[in-house]
Amino acid sequence: MMAKDDLLREASQALEQAGIEDARREARLLMCWATGRDLGGLLSLDSVDTSQQLRFAEALTRRLDREPLAFITGETGFWTLDLETGRDTLIPRADSEALIEALLDARPDREAPLSILDLGTGTGCLLLAALSEYPQATGVGVDLSPQAAALARRNSVRTGLEERSVFLAGSWAEALNARFDIVLSNPPYIETGDLSGLMPEVVHYEPARALDGGADGLEAYRILCAALPGLLVPGGHAILEMGIGQIDAVSALGVQNGLQDVGHQKDLGGVERALVLQSPA
Repeated sequence: MMAKDDLLREASQALEQAGIEDARREARLLMCWATGRDLGGLLSLDSVDTSQQLRFAEALTRRLDREPLAFITGETGFWTLDLETGRDTLIPRADSEALIEALLDARPDREAPLSILDLGTGTGCLLLAALSEYPQATGVGVDLSPQAAALARRNSVRTGLEERSVFLAGSWAEALNARFDIVLSNPPYIETGDLSGLMPEVVHYEPARALDGGADGLEAYRILCAALPGLLVPGGHAILEMGIGQIDAVSALGVQNGLQDVGHQKDLGGVERALVLQSPA
């Protein structure tokens, strides 16, 4: 047995020396995972047994190698959901919750029987969060990676939303022959030249295909905005995530394809993160 506080102190120092922000909190979260407790339960824990200590040491080593916490624990939170994560998808981020906030503003009737499409679904976080807020809605999530689509399916079961969602592997909307009330998408939007400068956690562990937006970061938006008129019902909404400073360029692409810019939503950092486009009624 070893004292929990001693382990946490040593881990926090190691994480801080490795350049990891909020090292004390990360150490506590690793300890939660190693001991099977939540942060509240950790307060009442005095010592850690040998098996838990070994599990904690292994997790700490992986984190010091800059493996993301969500890949070590295999799960993360998004909106009100607890989701499985894996190396085949991006880790859901709080920034993307701006799309759900934008959706709730655009469609305030929570009982509406909406049909929702999520392009590049990854973990399924956007579609599943939307379905959790609209109990009469149904949705389809599409991802180029079969492994990602399978992970999203598992998350639909995990969240109890499997009966209202379908997840498919395919290239954007090429295999779809339907129109939707809502299209959600968090496409790749990092300029190719900027990828190598991202955090080690992103560069070395998250899939580049889900990040690389081409030379100007707008490659996926050109494809999306051209496809949206054929995917939306009259008056339907498309809600797209984008990077810092991209919203005007993406809005222009939407307008060029006959859509209206009807709203922007900032994330918690004040960045205009979600663009709301609408097809003509």
